[in-house]
Formats: sequence, structure tokens, C-alpha cells
Amino acid sequence: MKIAKITAATATTAALALGLAACGSSEPAQTAAPAASGSAAASEAGPKYAGKTLSVWRLGDSNPAAAKYMEELNAEFKKQTGADVKLEWIPWPTVNDKFAAAATGTGGPDVTEIGNDQVPLWQSQDALTPVTDIAQAGDQSAIPKNLFGLETIDNEVYGVPWGAGARAVLYRADWFKELKIEVPKSWDELVTAAKKIQKEKGADVDGFAFNGGSDANHLLGAFAWSEGGEYAVKEGDKWVGKLTDPAFAKGFETYTGLVKDGLSGKARLTQNTVDIRKRFANDKVGMYLTAGWDLPGIEEDSKGKLKGDKLAFFPLPAKTGGEAPSFFGGNDIALWGSTQQADLGKEYIKLATSKTWADRYAKEGGLLPIYPDSLAALNEDPAQGPFARAFAKAKAFPADPNWTEANETKAVLQNAARAVIEGKKDAATALGDANKELEEILNQ
Repeated sequence: MKIAKITAATATTAALALGLAACGSSEPAQTAAPAASGSAAASEAGPKYAGKTLSVWRLGDSNPAAAKYMEELNAEFKKQTGADVKLEWIPWPTVNDKFAAAATGTGGPDVTEIGNDQVPLWQSQDALTPVTDIAQAGDQSAIPKNLFGLETIDNEVYGVPWGAGARAVLYRADWFKELKIEVPKSWDELVTAAKKIQKEKGADVDGFAFNGGSDANHLLGAFAWSEGGEYAVKEGDKWVGKLTDPAFAKGFETYTGLVKDGLSGKARLTQNTVDIRKRFANDKVGMYLTAGWDLPGIEEDSKGKLKGDKLAFFPLPAKTGGEAPSFFGGNDIALWGSTQQADLGKEYIKLATSKTWADRYAKEGGLLPIYPDSLAALNEDPAQGPFARAFAKAKAFPADPNWTEANETKAVLQNAARAVIEGKKDAATALGDANKELEEILNQ
């Protein structure tokens, strides 16, 4: 496996993107994207690419808003280039297997959506082609450079940010109103609210859902970071695990306490956000940590019953006071390593990440916009404000290609938490074992 040296921006510089001023519109343009977006005009590129077909992967499950966005984006792409798009949606639980198969054989796309924390892994497998020449040209030159931290490896850029990701607590606003619950401002108030929901709505309802699945560290990380903990730090060329440090251990205690203290059911230790979303849509969850992209799925899963003012978000309170940091996440768009249509693929990436289309991607997909003026405009927005504020304190997982193995394949922290909750290990032993395993994986 090729190991690359990663040029990572510090997570705290995420705040820079929020600090840039001025207000911008995220409304889609009614005409073709201007030349400033970096896309070739139809008169120049149309004849060259007419009759071509570009394969594009989107991650997750489609929904009406996302389907409409992609239909209109692809129509604009054909208008400008003459090329068609073959779109395929890859469900999140199968993304790693799908990428792995494509990286070792055939059947990969030309262009793919990709999580920003996944870029180092797939770059190390030679599965991505550099897009350095288009990453900071045209509209893209306005994207803050700190958002390219995970995408920049050995001075080459392997993905262009498409939308930023931050998480907040989604809650049943209609239940809060019915039960006369105030929006929690502290961790103790959240616990009180969760217990009241369970008392009134039934013992099988999770007041605040425990996430122990593939994306569990988005929740655990928020608790650990709010205590000042870290997963691992780079000392020279070696990763040193920090799971046994008191600060991380305190966050881990809060995380496992969701189940040990009865706020979430012990029978659901492996559920991930998708599983929780479906239970939420079926009146079985009062609160959980997620992002705006879950709203279309909830409306669909609930057959239209849960939408609008029945749902709302608030920042996750830190047990130490204030608001907990969010995972410094986001989705990129990248050029696959085996593509035979690199030039055409770059035209697609330039169009998709131009301000018009990137703003729409974020707004309609429940993410934060990557362009500073659009992002700054959300600070006081009732719906998006909690995410914008969480993003200002965002933190990142260890910027190492092997993090995915630790986080998802080996589920190091998930297994540690499960062992504690099930009484198989005490917390100190579980974290000690996990720390050793994490170091071995990151230092491969």
C-alpha cells in the first residue's frame, strides 16, 4: 500500500470559513453558469464531448430533492458540454465495499462524491486522480484553503469540497411542545428531557439515541472533544493513542452512559444514524445527533407525517458547559483513478462546485455551504444556525489513511463501548485495549 504524507489543516481553522464576511445568495441561477465558474462554454466544449457519457456516483439514498438537483445539474452539464451523465446512487453501508472493488478492478466511476475523511484512504490506494489544476481556479478560488486540509496530499489536491458537514441534535419539536419541555441548554437539561420523553412516550422509546454503528465516532467524538480529549496525535512519524487520557475517558463515560443510564435501549448497541433515523420516523426516538440531510428521509420514512415545525435542531450541549464541538466533516467530489475521461470529469467537477451549484448542493442536501459569504449568512438562521455554530468549533479525526480501518472495518471504539455496556470489561481495560489496537492500525 502506498503511504502518502498528508498536509492537514488544523481542525480549529474551520472557524476561518465562518469569519469571512458579507451575505450571499444561495438561490440557483436561472441561466447557464457563467464562464467564471470555470466550465467550458457549449460552443467550445459541446462538439468535443457530444456523444460522450460520464459515469457519476452519489453516496447515500436518493430523495426527491437530491434527485431533482442531480437531474438539473446533469441537464446543465449536457447543455454546456454535450455529454450525458450515467448517475448511480451508492447506499452508505456499501460505500467502502463498492470503492474497494472499484479500486482493485474495473467498474469504477469517472467522478464520485466522497466523504472528506475518506480522501486519504482512497488516495493511498491510487483510487483518486489529482484535480489540483481546477481546485483553486474560477469560482473555486473563493473556497477557503483550510477546507482542503484532508484533500491535499504531497502538494496535490484529490478532491474539491462540495458541502460542509456539521452535526446538531435533531428533536421532536411537537413532543417538546406537547410535554412542555424547553430546548436543552445544558447536558443535565438534555438528560431530564430525554427521561421525560421516555416516561410519557414509552419505555421502548430512546430519549436520546445511542449511536454504536459505523458512524458512532461522530457522537463519541463530540463528547470526548468537549472534555479536551483526542483520539491520537502525531509525534514525529508515529501516531500515539490518547484513548486512555482522562479527558477522553470522561467523554467515553458520557457516551456509554447513554445506555448504562437508560436514555437509549441496550438492545440497539449497533445502530447507526440510518437505523436511528428510521426509528425516529416511527416515533421511537426523541433526540439524536445528525444533520439536515436526514430530514427528507424522515419525511419519506414517516409517510409525510414528520416534517416542518414538528422537527427542529439545537446544538449538542457539552457536559462541561457550552456547546460541544462537531466533527469537521463534509462531502467532496473527486476524479476516480481509473477514469479514461479525466478532462470531461474535471468539467463536471468544475460545474458542480461552482458557487451556483455548490450552494444549491448544500442548501438542498442539508449541508453547510463551502463559499464564505453563503456560510456567514447562516449564523443567525433558525434552522442552520446550530450547524454553523457547531462547525466553528469543529474537530477532525486522525488524518491517516488507516483511520477508516479503525473506525469502520475494525470498529475499535464501538467494540470498546459495547464491551463496557455489556459488562465484559471495565472502562479502563476497554480503553487500554482499544488504544493499543488503534496505534497498531494507524502505524501500519
